[in-house]
Amino acid sequence: MKRLCLICAILCLALSLWAEPLNSPTWGFRLDLPEGYELTGGDKKNQFSFSSSFGTSLDLIAYSGKASAAALAEELEKKLSNQGKKHVFMYNGREAAVMELRFTQGRNTITGWALCLELENPVAPAGGGPNVKGHLAAMAYGPDKAELQCLHLSVLDSIEGGDGDHRRPGAMTEYLYPRGGWITAALANTKETARFRENDAAAAQFVVDREFEVMKFYLTSPRWQEAWKRFYRAIFKDSFDRLEHAAFLLERSWNNALLNSGSGDINPEEAERLGTRSAEAKNIAAKALEWVQGFEYERDLMGSDFINLVTAAREGRGDCDSRAMLWVIILSQSNISAGIMVSREFSHAMGLADLEGQGARFPMKDDSGRELRWMVAETTAQVALGLVGESVSEITKWLGITFE
Repeated sequence: MKRLCLICAILCLALSLWAEPLNSPTWGFRLDLPEGYELTGGDKKNQFSFSSSFGTSLDLIAYSGKASAAALAEELEKKLSNQGKKHVFMYNGREAAVMELRFTQGRNTITGWALCLELENPVAPAGGGPNVKGHLAAMAYGPDKAELQCLHLSVLDSIEGGDGDHRRPGAMTEYLYPRGGWITAALANTKETARFRENDAAAAQFVVDREFEVMKFYLTSPRWQEAWKRFYRAIFKDSFDRLEHAAFLLERSWNNALLNSGSGDINPEEAERLGTRSAEAKNIAAKALEWVQGFEYERDLMGSDFINLVTAAREGRGDCDSRAMLWVIILSQSNISAGIMVSREFSHAMGLADLEGQGARFPMKDDSGRELRWMVAETTAQVALGLVGESVSEITKWLGITFE
């Protein structure tokens, strides 16, 4: 059994977080590219071309006044003499079209995927007049190699056509794994039964496995830390909406327990000192931690070693980073800023949250330079919030990751 200690003061080491995903202020879309993609062409306003160190490319073209995403896809199909199939569907209430790319470039066969998406916010046409629909055509492609397909899908899945696409599954995952109808499922080790969509677990696992394949490109890269951050960002984005109802039920249950008992997991003196909102936040964090600590520990040494968060919540199983990510999403759904800390040296992950009170804290800086000192949560050992094992307390061996 590890000897546990309360670490109240840790050497303050500034750790940078990820670079901000790319945003287009003109069109309102954004995307989160893997490491190694660099801007190599385009006018940087309506057209953007990227090339990667893996021999893959991404072309983005924004349009105003196009009739539909389907019409745009048909136009691209003719220009490329594309041989792949296309499919039109609705994504977050807007039309989208996906096209498998297969065309020739000189003597080479090029494969990949294209996504045509109606943008959330109308735009003003260049010549003036009333605002019209904006559309984005995104083409991710490269040499005809099966191992590159995960990169193409990951790139396109990171595209957000507006604020409404933030913290929800990407368009490519929605195409490959339509959400399906509503189902109910019990939440592990609770009396709660939450609503999910019938394909949520399969879709979430697809994203985990795909992003793990992407991350493997960086095993020996000096940019491996950025690749790790993007892996967890992709999972957070995909799973947040899938777990909304589950998080709501859990928060309500834990808040009710706090109201009925007067203090929940927080002693009365601390609850009085923290105030109502801070006490509620710490109670939710403590209850969520207790919940995931009760999961069955499970690892897959031959795969991604990460159980998707829908399955984790329903079946009560997962390793350290699955539990930490589930804990983070529950807190984020409750408007509590949270993140994770991961260590390659320790092969371990723990949660982080912006909470008041005593407990071990992890120092880092966000991308604006603001210093953060968030409380640590150990999700595998049966210990209280803010307690960590002395054997894993060396701060320089941890990487901090937060989520917008």
